[in-house]
Amino acid sequence: MPHSFESLRRSSRPHRSSRPPERALAPECEPPLGAHMVTPRLGYTHHGIYAGQGRIVQYGGLSRGLRSGPVEEVSLVEFCQGHPIGIRLEESYWRDPTAVVRRARLRLGENRYHPLRNNCEHFCEWCVRGEHRSYQVEELVGRCVRMWHQLIETAGRALLSRRQVAANSCANRGVEGSL
Repeated sequence: MPHSFESLRRSSRPHRSSRPPERALAPECEPPLGAHMVTPRLGYTHHGIYAGQGRIVQYGGLSRGLRSGPVEEVSLVEFCQGHPIGIRLEESYWRDPTAVVRRARLRLGENRYHPLRNNCEHFCEWCVRGEHRSYQVEELVGRCVRMWHQLIETAGRALLSRRQVAANSCANRGVEGSL
């Protein structure tokens, strides 16, 4: 049974800091028009907007390897490249799913892809919710910040430990010298 757009609209809005939930799409199901489609890749998730009749509007970006690609309309098969496919369950800002597709198609040919500032997820979030946002990038930046803080904390502890060892060594020498 195909997924209805209404079931996507009824889904709860995600927390501002967490990625919206996703649902796998059965191969025999037609996605709802304007759906935010996702498919896993090595190290990231690729995103696109379902435009109907088996077509997806995507930011080609790095979906075909290391060369960057423009916003383009491709078949569902080209989009998923043999990987599983799913739908991001999020409430659309636009009441009419054709408005989501219209927004996606307005950017056809755009070729300003950047993995951190303007990727396929930024594109889809803008089409669906009017927000230029990538949860993947936010999660990556968050992990990097946490690792940086851990590195600084570890270095601080190591420096403090060296100072304590040196202070103890000096104190011990002072005690021995007075005997």
